[in-house]
Amino acid sequence: MKAISVCMATYNGEKYIREQIESILPQLNANDELVISDDGSKDNTLSIIKSFNDNRIKIYNNQGRHGVVPNFENALRHSKGDIIFFSDQDDSWTKDKVKICVKELESCDLVIHNSHVHFTDDSSKDCDFFSLRHSRSGYLKNLFKNSFVGSCMAFNKNVKEYVLPFPQHILWHDMWIGLMVEKYGKTQFIANKLLIYRRHGDNASATSEDSSFSFLFKLKYRLQMLWYTMTRKK
Repeated sequence: MKAISVCMATYNGEKYIREQIESILPQLNANDELVISDDGSKDNTLSIIKSFNDNRIKIYNNQGRHGVVPNFENALRHSKGDIIFFSDQDDSWTKDKVKICVKELESCDLVIHNSHVHFTDDSSKDCDFFSLRHSRSGYLKNLFKNSFVGSCMAFNKNVKEYVLPFPQHILWHDMWIGLMVEKYGKTQFIANKLLIYRRHGDNASATSEDSSFSFLFKLKYRLQMLWYTMTRKK
């Protein structure tokens, strides 16, 4: 049986962290791990994590550059499993997420599933991620309108060989990984909604909202991502 590593990046996540971990641990076996990289939380995040007293939980402090991307890179570097999941600190997994993704990974290198987007301030705006982003596979499609969101991704460990280290100036690690697998491997998009993605005022990313970046910035960034992915060797 293949071992699983769930890589979670945390920072001041005490509000939702317990519910998220409770949705993950029942899906893991004894030889699996939940790798948590913390970016210097000042609240009760770490004490809540430690209260689970579960030896599958491995906590690492991010000692390098701080921020979401370096924090996830730190977790990924410490992962030892055959299959890797990313996890945010404030979502909730459905009970069949791991089982479904592991099965899909028998025929691809990276799987990305749909999610239910829940707005904590107004549930009437709730929707699903794939509909918002017109999600589908394809390098050029995802270079210009990214569909790769880390909390909905799982991939085989061989992907680490060509995505690490992350380029220093990227803004989105999930877009980087997705584009690299589009280049060197096989991606699979599945319609199953295997995650409740919470939108609230403290999210580290605006996954379900229109970007506030200027057209010039977005064009420059996509050219930069094109350069990074085309010059990175497998």
